[in-house]
Amino acid sequence: MRWDALFADLEAQADALGAAERAVEVDERTRGEVNALHAIDRLRTAEGASVWLSLTGGVAVSGRVDRVGPDWLLLDESGGRESLIALAHVLRLRGLGRYSAVPGTAGEVFARLGLRHALRGIARDRAAVRLLLRDGTSLDVTLDRVGADFVEVATVPAGEPRRRAAVHDVELVPLDALVAVRRVG
Repeated sequence: MRWDALFADLEAQADALGAAERAVEVDERTRGEVNALHAIDRLRTAEGASVWLSLTGGVAVSGRVDRVGPDWLLLDESGGRESLIALAHVLRLRGLGRYSAVPGTAGEVFARLGLRHALRGIARDRAAVRLLLRDGTSLDVTLDRVGADFVEVATVPAGEPRRRAAVHDVELVPLDALVAVRRVG
């Protein structure tokens, strides 16, 4: 009987040691997986979530995440207003769920749909937009061209469509100065 107690005690100690080693391994693997996460992996699971963002230039926006790209997100704000947000200018973000996408699973197409791609779509529409810039200023313009690291914009009178004769001025805005693009109207 004494031997049974000794072996039971040894088995209990081995089980406890094994459980402790597994806990350490799980903790190490969890830290490794979290270390591999990027903000975009957290955001890819946020479509449909209501979020609040603090942006460069003292701008705060909130709404429902409509779409997410590799360096942007499309936010559906109240009143039907949409804002295309450059992720490089997000200072804080609240409202994300607990889950993340698996790093590296976004695919090649997702990676190619960057901010410049979204801006080119807006430029094709010739829609009136408000650009929010990192210094806190804004411009009401029409996007004319999107280059490798800039967007060229035309200023036209409020309420008028973009026509060559109506253009007051043309400006070049570096993409890294662009915080958000909001459709006007």
